[in-house]
Amino acid sequence: MPEKEYFGGGYEWMLRTVRKFQFLRSHIVENNLDSGASKLSITYRTELSAPILAVGMIERRLTEYQVIGRHLPTEANPTPKLYRMRIFAPNTVVAKSRFWYFLTQLRKVKKANGEIVSLNVIPEKRHLKVKNFGIWIRYDSRSGTHNMYKEFREMSRTDAVEALYQDMAARHRARFGSIHILKVVEVDNADSIRRPYIKQLLQKDLKFPLPHRAAKTESKKIFAYSRPATFA
Repeated sequence: MPEKEYFGGGYEWMLRTVRKFQFLRSHIVENNLDSGASKLSITYRTELSAPILAVGMIERRLTEYQVIGRHLPTEANPTPKLYRMRIFAPNTVVAKSRFWYFLTQLRKVKKANGEIVSLNVIPEKRHLKVKNFGIWIRYDSRSGTHNMYKEFREMSRTDAVEALYQDMAARHRARFGSIHILKVVEVDNADSIRRPYIKQLLQKDLKFPLPHRAAKTESKKIFAYSRPATFA
């Protein structure tokens, strides 16, 4: 049975789609939300007169994990050296996979002869404060391997890394697996900011234009005979 998959932006988008195509109500076969998924998936079967909506994946953000692993103890080395990494991943499965991927390249330790000692989530200390972040990365493109430094203004480290992946996908068509995050640093000093698109937001007399101001509704009535319009 041929199938086509369409990816949307969230659960609200799915609800709007269901309201638009009301004839789908009798064909909804699954309404199961998977907490470990990354996107919203709609399966459309061409043999039926109405598409079948299968909610299987919801978009979720990245999480910063601290993964500690080591080589399995042997008689020659009963206390192997511990290796610690900070991994940004959507779940623990991807975090462990990325840990073994990097450790195999750096040391002669792989999943078959190693073990995970600890895995815990690193929370954001000041998640209500806007901060400037500098991120050093290395990514593989179609022509070679490149080093890059980027700056982002976000609320947390995970938000900055998410913005990084979105920016790299848009500007350089870089995939998640081809981007290696080397270091994420919070830039406290405004003089240390390098990028102009971040410097323009650090001015003391920063102002934003108001191209459209909605009329006040204090003197208006609750009910009206015409459709409301914010433009004159």
